[in-house]
Amino acid sequence: MDVKTLLLQQWASCLDEEDWFPPLEKVLEDITFEQAIWKPVEGAMNSIWELVCHLLFYEKRFLMRFLGETANEPQAENNDSTFRLPTETLENWKETKQEYFYVHRELEKILAKAEHDDLYRQIPGERSLVLELKSLALHDAYHIGQIVSLSKMQGAWAGKRSF
Repeated sequence: MDVKTLLLQQWASCLDEEDWFPPLEKVLEDITFEQAIWKPVEGAMNSIWELVCHLLFYEKRFLMRFLGETANEPQAENNDSTFRLPTETLENWKETKQEYFYVHRELEKILAKAEHDDLYRQIPGERSLVLELKSLALHDAYHIGQIVSLSKMQGAWAGKRSF
């Protein structure tokens, strides 16, 4: 199996294809607005929505850098500020999810179309496409686990699942 195929499989497993952990689309499918903003202890953990914002920040920043659109990349003072929520409304929760799904799929399209040299080209401010998407996929998997844990704490995780 070549590197590109492996990465495409990892990338898909983070969003919409079942593997050893549930894909984020399935995890978020039935999460309500109230569950998205809930925290077990104020300040001690991030909410589901904050975690999705964090994932979106890093994927969108990489997408903008890859496309050479650094003027449009999201900005953050530090890692903690990447968890910051927009105004807490149901509409904004839906928009955050949709934007994350869109950005993730755009990166998947880039990877799918990439030729061998594109995979290893240095991206300004980043590493190569291969190294960055590998790291982002692992980052996604880590935070998907946190999101699942938060949904289980709230009783939002279905008792019987296929994964």
